[in-house]
Parts: sequence; C-alpha cells; structure tokens
Amino acid sequence: MIKLLLLLLSGAKLGKLFASGGSMLLSVGAYALVFGWRYAAGFVALMFVHEMGHYLAARRRGLAVGLPTFIPFVGAWVQLKDLPHDAETDAYVGMAGPLLGTAASLACYVLARNENSDWLLAVAYAGLLLNLINLIPILPFDGGRITAVLSPRIWLLGVPAMAGLFWYSPSPMLILIALLAAPQVWKAIRFRRDDPQTADYYRVAPGIRWSYALCYLALVAFLALMVADLHEQIGTPGEAAAAVHPDSAAPEAQAPQR
Repeated sequence: MIKLLLLLLSGAKLGKLFASGGSMLLSVGAYALVFGWRYAAGFVALMFVHEMGHYLAARRRGLAVGLPTFIPFVGAWVQLKDLPHDAETDAYVGMAGPLLGTAASLACYVLARNENSDWLLAVAYAGLLLNLINLIPILPFDGGRITAVLSPRIWLLGVPAMAGLFWYSPSPMLILIALLAAPQVWKAIRFRRDDPQTADYYRVAPGIRWSYALCYLALVAFLALMVADLHEQIGTPGEAAAAVHPDSAAPEAQAPQR
C-alpha cells in the first residue's frame, strides 16, 4: 500500500514536470512562428531563469511553490502555494526573479558581443526589458512585492509608470494588468502602518528595509541604462527579432512580455 502511494505521488510530480515543460515548449513554438526559433528559445529560456529565481527563493524560505507555467504572449509565473509570512519574505522572493533574470540576460549580452550575434543581442535586450518592466512598483509586478517592504504607498508611483508604458506601447495585456492592479492601488491609498491587522506583516527592521531599497534602485538604474543603450543600437525587441528573422512581421506591439 505504501509503495502504491509513493508511486502515485511520484507520478503526480512527474505529471507536474511534464505540464511545466509542455507549456514551455508550447511557448517556444508560438514565439518561433513570429520571431524565429533561436530568438524564441532564448527568450523563453530567460523567462524560465527569471521564474526559477522566484522558485528557488521560495523554497529557500520554506514556502511550497509550483514549477513555472508558461502561456504564449502572456508570460510565465510560479504559483506560491504558501503565502509569505511577512513583507520581507515576499520582497525576498520577488527580488530573486529579476536578479537572476538580469544576470542571465547580461550573460547573453556578453556572449552576443563576443560572438557578434545579432539574434542573441536581441534576446539579451528582451530579457533586460522584461526584468525592467517587472520592477514597476505595483502588484502584480515583482516591483510591487519588493517595494511593499518599504510601504505599500509606493505602489502609487506605479500608476504613472503603468500609464507611461501603455502610452508608449499599448497592449491588451497591460489593460489586464491594470485591472489586477486597481485593488492594490486602493489598498495603498488606505494603508496605515499602525493598522493592527497588517502591522505584524509589515514590521521590518529599518536596516533590512533600506537594504532592499538600495538593491531595488540599483537594479532599476542598471536595467534602465542597459535598455536605453541597446534600444539605440537595435530598436525594440520585436524589430530586432524581425531583423534576424526576415520572414517574420513583428511589430513593436507584439514584443513578448511577462
């Protein structure tokens, strides 16, 4: 009986692994139809690294978490089965994705320069831009989880950032994200640090709080500079992918997002 139970459990884990891998392959196939297979594989790989940052950080903090799930032209995510116990844990898990994702994108950038590879440079740009967008300080972006360790009121700064992003590159996904963010904006407006219902959750030592702030600001500044520099060289991710895959008609609005 015990052997049968263990077999079923291992089968369930294997099924989750196949589901995660299958959704990843589906995304590669979908992106490949538009941007070419090399760009598609590289970009999805960078999304995978980003999500594994969240996954590993959650596991390190003892939280139950699912493997990454991918949806083409929507993005990827990991499902936290246990909610973080405090704002610092949430920030820790939120920061890990952009940090690991940025490191992987930077590795692509260095390799692209060394190999003089246009398609790999386009992948690096898309990865850097992906991580920069994810640092917008409002939920459901990673930036919202990170900045909450300072104060949820910082989410109010994410509203003009979201508006500017939509003005620059209108997308139905941004409308969906805005709808998901709306309750968080209201929560930020009503936030009171001395509220007994949330005081324990947001109680973080000042030194830890400001270490997250410095790391967040440094990462945003670095990514903004890298994205601006690469934008001048190769244009948008969609334009760069189209240049290395001439058969694709890849307008800016089709540039993949998380």
